[in-house]
Order: sequence, then C-alpha cells, then structure tokens
Amino acid sequence: MEFLFIRHGHGEHLNDYPNRLNTLHPSLTEYGEFQVTHLRDKVIINPDDLMLVSPTKRTIETALILHNSLDFIISPFVGPRMFPQNQESLFLSCDQILSKTEITNLYGDVKILDFNLDCWKEGINRIDQEVFEGYAKQLLDWIPESYKRVLIISHDGTITNYRILLGEKGLTRNDFLGEAGVYRMKIKPFYL
Repeated sequence: MEFLFIRHGHGEHLNDYPNRLNTLHPSLTEYGEFQVTHLRDKVIINPDDLMLVSPTKRTIETALILHNSLDFIISPFVGPRMFPQNQESLFLSCDQILSKTEITNLYGDVKILDFNLDCWKEGINRIDQEVFEGYAKQLLDWIPESYKRVLIISHDGTITNYRILLGEKGLTRNDFLGEAGVYRMKIKPFYL
C-alpha cells in the first residue's frame, strides 16, 4: 500500500510569522491556493484512492482544490499534532480543529471518521504519545486492504508522527514537508 502525505498550502496564520499563529481556523491564502493548484497537476487522485483529511479549514480547502469534490473523509486522527511533543509549549489557536457542527455548517454532508471517540475537544495535538499511537493504529487498522493508495492531507508535525509510527527512524523538524509538500511511503500492511 502506498501512502501519500500531503501538507496543506500556505495558510493565513503564516502571514507575518510568528505573530499570527494564534489565528483561529485560518484558511489558505491566495498563494496557498496557487501552491495546491500547482500540486494538483502532479498528484492525480484516482477514484479508488482513500483520502483522509484533517478537520481544519486549510486542509479541507487543500483537499477540495486537489479533488474538486467532497469525496474524502475528515478525521481528527490526522489533525494537527505537535512534533516533537512538548507539554510546556503553548497551544496555538491555528491548531484548533473544527467541531463536527462547524464542519457540517461549512461543508455540508461530509464523511467524518472518529470511531465515536470523544476526540474533538483537544484533537490529537497534545495528547500522550501512547494515546496518539492507539488512535493512529485504530485508523490504520480501519483502512480496507482494497485501497492501493491512501492520501493523508495534514500538517507537518502530524505527518512526521505518522512517518515514525510507520517505521521511519531519526526524523527531526528538518524533515518537515514544505507548504503543499508531498511525501510518498510504500509499506506492507504490518499494522493490520
């Protein structure tokens, strides 16, 4: 199975960095939309691909530009996650996920996957590593083997956390994807 990790395009919270990191629910900027539109020519999404999207405006907007439809699944298990974990760090408003009600109000009848767990208040950003790994493994175990490719549209720290969970070693913040960056990983379904 192939995983494509895609980082969202340039968001409003990155304008005047770091002064706007506490912007609540930032959207893509015009430049971010341009980045993702350019990426759409390189990443062709097939009807038999599974697309999982973080519940933030910038990731959902990225998915809509890439796919041009709401044919994807929003899950808090691919929401923003700090890397490396540091409980002393401040929680930034830009990493607050949309609630289910906000998602429905903004995007209508979209598919949401949360396994009926109470994970919407804090998301996965600062939860203990063991809890995150439990959620992430549950998500990975859920993925039907019939999918040959899984696209995860998310955030730099989250992508790095999943790459480590899937077996990569020695990753640091230097391994973060740039805006609208893509990282491909082929894995055997050892986690199933």
